[in-house]
Amino acid sequence: MGKRGPAPRKLISIKWSPELAYAVGLIATDGCLSGDGRHIDFTSKDEDLVLTFRKCLGLKNKVGRKTSGYTHSNAYFRVQFGDVNFYSWLVGIGLSPHKSKTIGALKVPKSFFFDFLRGLFDGDGSIYSFWDPRWHSSYMFYIQFASASPPHLEWLQSKIYALAKVAGKIRVSGRVYQLVYAKQSTYILFRRMFYANGLPCLKRKYIKAREIFRIDMNHNKASPGVGTW
Repeated sequence: MGKRGPAPRKLISIKWSPELAYAVGLIATDGCLSGDGRHIDFTSKDEDLVLTFRKCLGLKNKVGRKTSGYTHSNAYFRVQFGDVNFYSWLVGIGLSPHKSKTIGALKVPKSFFFDFLRGLFDGDGSIYSFWDPRWHSSYMFYIQFASASPPHLEWLQSKIYALAKVAGKIRVSGRVYQLVYAKQSTYILFRRMFYANGLPCLKRKYIKAREIFRIDMNHNKASPGVGTW
């Protein structure tokens, strides 16, 4: 029998941590596992998000540009890397190539779930607000998580309820599904996602959320449970 080749190098730690869980959330939304069993790509319009992703995984790979298929401009930032061990680990927790419509439940430890959720939010999530004309001076806001896979959002909905005791609704928007949480649930989820200072996040979304909370607190200082913001 011939000699075995060298074992694949383990470039990335697969020990769960807040940084790894956050990066997994980003991969679940904006990442791509190639079909070769080795390479992983993370692409975003936000250069800061790509740099944060790279830092969370301890990568030194260069951040490149990716051309938009519509405008043919270098509209996206990307980092690509190869790690057979990390790729296999991602598959083991539930990710796969061409995952956008097939992703379901992921094996994320409870203690790191809200770091993972913060990654989902910074990837394909959003927060928005508006003044509702149906009620006098009613300021409304919602957080939502998007996916093309209903089973993934159903799992996420169930997991969030189990850990945070808040209920969200799944809505259809074209070819995309949205898991939506209303006002007080949004406060609860943000406290769980941003449980300490200095956590990896996309700053512009965090700043937008803080501004929404500031407006709400100024408008309704009696709103329950918003003091920590």
